[in-house]
Amino acid sequence: MGFFTLLEERARQVDSLLCVGLDPHFEDLSSREPAAVLEFCRRLINATQDLVLAYKPNIAFFEVFGKAGAAVLETVVNEIPQDIPVILDAKRGDISSSAKAYSYAVFNKLGVDAVTINPYLGYDALEPFLVDEKKGVFLLCKTSNPGSADIQEVNILRESMDPAQNLPGTVFELIASRAVEWNRKDNLGLVVGATQIDALSRVRKLAPELWILSPGVGPQGGDLAAALREGLRPDGLGLIIPVSRSLARANDPRKVAEEIRKQINHFREKKESGNLSSGISFREQELKNLAKDLLNSGCVEFGQFKLKSGLTSPIYFDLRRLVSFPGLLSRVADSYLEILAELKFDRLAAVPYAGLPIATAIGLRAGIPVVYPRKEIKSYGMKAEIEGCYSTGERVVLIDDLVTTGGSKFEALAKLIEAGLQVEDVVVLIDRQSGAAEELSRSGYRLHGIFSLANLLEIWSDSGLVSPGQISAVKKFVAEAGEN
Repeated sequence: MGFFTLLEERARQVDSLLCVGLDPHFEDLSSREPAAVLEFCRRLINATQDLVLAYKPNIAFFEVFGKAGAAVLETVVNEIPQDIPVILDAKRGDISSSAKAYSYAVFNKLGVDAVTINPYLGYDALEPFLVDEKKGVFLLCKTSNPGSADIQEVNILRESMDPAQNLPGTVFELIASRAVEWNRKDNLGLVVGATQIDALSRVRKLAPELWILSPGVGPQGGDLAAALREGLRPDGLGLIIPVSRSLARANDPRKVAEEIRKQINHFREKKESGNLSSGISFREQELKNLAKDLLNSGCVEFGQFKLKSGLTSPIYFDLRRLVSFPGLLSRVADSYLEILAELKFDRLAAVPYAGLPIATAIGLRAGIPVVYPRKEIKSYGMKAEIEGCYSTGERVVLIDDLVTTGGSKFEALAKLIEAGLQVEDVVVLIDRQSGAAEELSRSGYRLHGIFSLANLLEIWSDSGLVSPGQISAVKKFVAEAGEN
């Protein structure tokens, strides 16, 4: 039996297509020591081993620790139960003699069950990895990064090829077609990012039977529902969904894994019944979980609170507490990224003080520089009004935790504009729906909220976390604020 026959048996046995990515980013570790990497991986494995189809360690996050990291990776692979496939995300690809050495290293020495391979060097570089039918290969086809279009979407000049072969028109389609030809031992699959839905659909048509590893669901912006709709085979199999950061940064990774597996299986059932047209997206579920955790962490309180605007509110958001919950702060930062991906800007500008840790977390996640206007200008030193590096004329996006009437945003905007920066967009976690969107719009700014207050109330009400009386009081407050 080939690797994918064995993988299919595992999928049916545990009723799962979920693959847990073991990607120990520095910011997710308790320390920058190899022992913390092992702790990170064990936490995820212990929490999910009966729920997953496979594990996918990314070799880069182990190699960064040198020999000690390589030893940790070997320990992790050995500690994963033997009946769970291990897919090494290593993206190997070299001439045949080197490929033989790489193949021996990953399969015989490290002992993984499958590996990701770069197809650029052609079949002879791939062949050594395919010798053993019980060892799998996932060929990079259409990857999830934005730059994948630079090469993978290049149109192939048909006049340079044999017309009788009827080859497809892009590089990634050529790779998919070749993979079908090269899959002689039932051990060759493809990598197509969940952020590349059109490509996933086209690849599935070209390779109707191949298994596809589809990374990118979650913080990278991939939509689980769309990926399943386009990538699943008619039998509800053939697609592996890796999830990493959403689990690693959760207070309860098992609970999140169970929810994702449940969503996947819901769509599998609909696929097999021929009705895969609707359902909650992965991002929607992520936001629901985030809304619940904001409440459970004490970032939301109910009572009578005087706001900066002078209004008395039955609900209060204390998002400064996020700094005491690193995992939750990371997920909050991730929630901004999908909106930011649609905006044009050079830097983030944080509103002190609650906006500062959020913008910093976003900057660390995505490598985006941050500046911020000071609340008070120092009378010594550089006497800077805007902290951080920037150039006149650059475009910034204003980042804050929430917005009520927009007053504090206008204060920050005035300082940024006076410094010669351009601002068009304001992004907040929560829009309290007290007139800020309209006020900002009248001044030429677009407000983007991850949550509206109404959205949060609906989530908390549906989950039974907040009493009907509290919900009614807040809705009445919002309605009256709108009338005024």
